[in-house]
Amino acid sequence: MGKYFVGIVIFGVIFYIISIFNRLVVTKNRYINAFSQIDVQLKRRYDLIPSLVEVAKRYMEHEQSTLERVIAARNGASKQLREAHNNPADPTAIRQMSEAENTLRGAISHFSMVMENYPQIKADTTMQNLQEELATTENKIAFARQFYNDSVMEYNIYRQSFPQTLFATLFGHTSDAAMIEFEDAKEIQNPPKMAF
Repeated sequence: MGKYFVGIVIFGVIFYIISIFNRLVVTKNRYINAFSQIDVQLKRRYDLIPSLVEVAKRYMEHEQSTLERVIAARNGASKQLREAHNNPADPTAIRQMSEAENTLRGAISHFSMVMENYPQIKADTTMQNLQEELATTENKIAFARQFYNDSVMEYNIYRQSFPQTLFATLFGHTSDAAMIEFEDAKEIQNPPKMAF
């Protein structure tokens, strides 16, 4: 009788450890999948920005430094996204991508303020279409970012909880996943404004 009891306990412990391994894999795959949704939307935005700048050049001949700043920030953010895309489980790559995104958001915000001095841009239908596409993309980015951060939180909480924390490193889950954060909390609630 005692041997059966010991066998059942050992079987239960093994089954529980296997369930911890599987849950870590599921939650990690969930946040990596959530990142891929952000990846698609950010690439879409990076594709729109050069078109926006090209149209603005027609009206903003004396604002070359502003336009160049937007393109440089866009290129920097695109580069960091590629780094994060290659390894979305790397917290450093995600943090560097977030910093590059903050720089880009600042450049776009400044660009929008400067464009306020050029009311003729408002009448340009190409610019209006780009603005609408960009606003739609920003909404999708905000939604995807929230889903990603929720998925990361679920993974981190599970990984840090007891007794999972005893096995997480053993199973290759050596560090927490990084959230996509912004310097200003209001930025999370509101996508960059593109006023025309």
